[in-house]
Amino acid sequence: MKRIYDGHIRARRLAAVLGLALVVIAEAAAAQVYKWKDEHGVTHYGDTPPPRVKSDILKTDRPAPARAPVLPYELARAVQAAPVVLYTTARCDGCDQGRALLRARGIPFSERTVNSGEDQQQLERANGGRSELPLLLVGSRRIAGFQSAAWQDALSAAAYPRQKMLPPSYQFAAPVPAAGAGSGVATPAASTTSAPPTPPVRGQIKMPPDEAAAQAADQQPRSRQSPAAGTPPTQ
Repeated sequence: MKRIYDGHIRARRLAAVLGLALVVIAEAAAAQVYKWKDEHGVTHYGDTPPPRVKSDILKTDRPAPARAPVLPYELARAVQAAPVVLYTTARCDGCDQGRALLRARGIPFSERTVNSGEDQQQLERANGGRSELPLLLVGSRRIAGFQSAAWQDALSAAAYPRQKMLPPSYQFAAPVPAAGAGSGVATPAASTTSAPPTPPVRGQIKMPPDEAAAQAADQQPRSRQSPAAGTPPTQ
C-alpha cells in the first residue's frame, strides 16, 4: 500500500511540474522579444519596441483630413443654380461693403481681384465692356457698383436664404486674380460655318481618291458645278 501511495504522490508532483512548465512556455511564446542596436552599437533585448521605432510611428501617424462642411439643401441648391462671383480691387469702399454684405447673409461666393491690366480686361468681358467696381454676378445677372437693396433683391430672386445658414465650420474661399480665374459668366461658343467632320462608319468600304472625288462632285447641286469648256452657261 505504501508503494502505491508513494506512486500517486510522485505522479501528482510530476503533473504539477509539467503544468507549470507549460504555463511558462505559453507565456514565453506569447511575449514578443525585440532586438535592436543603439547608437553605440550595443545590442539590446526587451519586450517593448526600441525608442527609434516609437518615434517613427509618431511621425507617420497623421490625422485624417477634415471634411468640408455640408451646406443645407436650400443653400446648396441656390449655389448650384446661380453661383455668386464678386469682382473687387484694393482700396475700394464699395468692395468692402459688398464683401461684408455677402458674409453677413451667409452667401458662399468666389472673389476675383482686379489689380493688373489682364484682370481689367477680364472684368470688362464679364461686365459688358464696363470697368466699374465692385461687380456682383448672381448666375447670369450682373450688378455694377455696390447697391445694397439691388444686391439683396438679386440674391433673393436666385432663391438664396434671407437668413444666414452657413455651418459654423464653413470657411470662405480666398480671393484669386480675375485673369487666372476666368470671367465667371458662361458665354456661348463661337459658331463656325464649316461643317463638322463626318465620323467614320464601322464596316464602311474606303473608295480610291479619284472615285471618291467623282462621287462627291456628282452629289453637289448642278448650279455649283462649273460648266465645261466651250459649253454656254445654263439659264
